[in-house]
This record gives sequence, structure tokens and C-alpha cells, in this order.
Amino acid sequence: MNNRTSFVLLAVLTAVGTLTMSSAYALEKAYPGIEGDVREAANQMLLDEIPVSVWTDQTSYDHNSMIKVEGQVANVSIGIPVTLTVTSPLNSVVAVDQIQLNDDGSFETMISTASSLWKYDGTYTIKANYGSTEKSNKVLVELTGGVDYKPMPDPSDKEDCSSAEISADGYCIPYTISGGTVTSASINVDNKSIVIMINASDDGTLTVNPSESVIKDIFWVQVDDQEWDDAKIEDNKVTVMFPAGTEKIEITGTWVIPEFGAIAAVILAVAIISIIAVSARSRLSIMPRY
Repeated sequence: MNNRTSFVLLAVLTAVGTLTMSSAYALEKAYPGIEGDVREAANQMLLDEIPVSVWTDQTSYDHNSMIKVEGQVANVSIGIPVTLTVTSPLNSVVAVDQIQLNDDGSFETMISTASSLWKYDGTYTIKANYGSTEKSNKVLVELTGGVDYKPMPDPSDKEDCSSAEISADGYCIPYTISGGTVTSASINVDNKSIVIMINASDDGTLTVNPSESVIKDIFWVQVDDQEWDDAKIEDNKVTVMFPAGTEKIEITGTWVIPEFGAIAAVILAVAIISIIAVSARSRLSIMPRY
């Protein structure tokens, strides 16, 4: 067996043993000297084991980059495109694209990271699917120089609220959600609003039904800081339809609880008692003595 044949077999065995990486990407990174028909032969042998391969031009990018994505399909069916789906470190979908194959079964596209959906640092998964879930593969890339993602605690873990409620600064608000999960909620006293942060992996619906002791006369809904018409307001019940990738939903009314409601009540009570006491003492001090 000559050196060239041994080199091809070594490349094939190495790449097949690492199926989580795309075949061509693994070969290129592990054996940069492979060129010409040697590499093509190795790739063809790998495609018998991996129906779809996908790779990128780099492994790390910043948040203003173009990712070059390439791949190969082993058995081409006429008219069926490759579907690329990109998910973020939050496990939310940040990009979806369908790419037509070339005559040889190869495909290529460019993906921009310059979007608010790509703002978090971490590992992004680029998955290539061809016709069925069995015919798929993925490649991982790292984004740096953006926002450091820190998972929020599960609001259902709070003892004060049930699993069907979200805690907003200690107030429990009933909610249901499809297509994602609620990560946190807070009350914005200045805006007279409830701010709900979500992780939307798909298009979905959020329904909240806060008590009027928390917020009143809801009239406005924003999604990711944009006025949102795809919402239904019935008394104090709000249903919001959101797209995949949504991170923030803000519900505004004409009145919201004070930021320090319980403390303010105590302070007010103490102030009233103090005023009464001072007033009583003042009246006594000016009363004539006999």
C-alpha cells in the first residue's frame, strides 16, 4: 500500500469517527494538505456514511461577520432544497434559509451575524436538513465580542408563585405561553408597564391576566420595543402573538403598582400617626391653663 492510499484511508477513518462534525470540515482542519482528487475520493467515501455534510469557513466570528456555509448532499432529489436552521446559545432560532443544490449536490450560502438576534456570545448551531430528520448534519461556531449570556432563574421556582404564574417584583401574574418560555418579569413604574422577557424558539402566543391591583386599563403592547398590533386586549387579559426570536414583551396601562408598595404603605401609616400625634401635642400646648 503506497503512502498516498494510506493517507486517504487515515483521513476517512478519522472523519468517520467524528460524525458530529461535517466530513469536509473535519478533513480540511485535521489534514490541511489534502488536495485534488485525494480529498474528493475521501469525501465521496464519507458521504456513503453521512448523507449530508456542512461546514463553515471559520470556527469563530464576531457580531458583524459573514459566515460562509458550504455543504454536500450525497443523494440528490430534484427540487428539494437544503434547509439551514441556526440556533443561538439560548436555543432560539435566529436564522432559517432554504438553499437550492448545485448539479453535483453541493450548496453554499452566506449568513450575516449583524442582527440583534445574534447579540449573545457563545456557541451557535448551524443545522443542515435535507428532506427528513435522518438526513441532517450540523456545525458549531463561536461568536465573541457581544453580550455575555447569563441564564435567568426559572420563575416557577419561586415559592410565592405557582407554576402557572410569573413573579414580577414579588407579584404573581397568571400566564400561559406556547412556542417559548418566560425567563423573567418586572414592573416598570415609570412606564406604568409589566416587562416580560421570553425565550422564543418558535412562533407562539403569550397570554397574561394580571390583577387590577397590579396594573389597570391596559391599552398598549410592545414586542422587542416595537409597537405591536398582533395582540388582543380583553379587560385585563392580554394575548400576544410573537415571532420566533422574540425576547421582550411590554404591556402598558394607565396605572401600575408603586415600586415599593408595601414599604410605602408602612411609611404612609407612620407619617399619618406622627402627624396626629404632633397635632394633638400642639393643641395641648396652646390650651390655656387654669
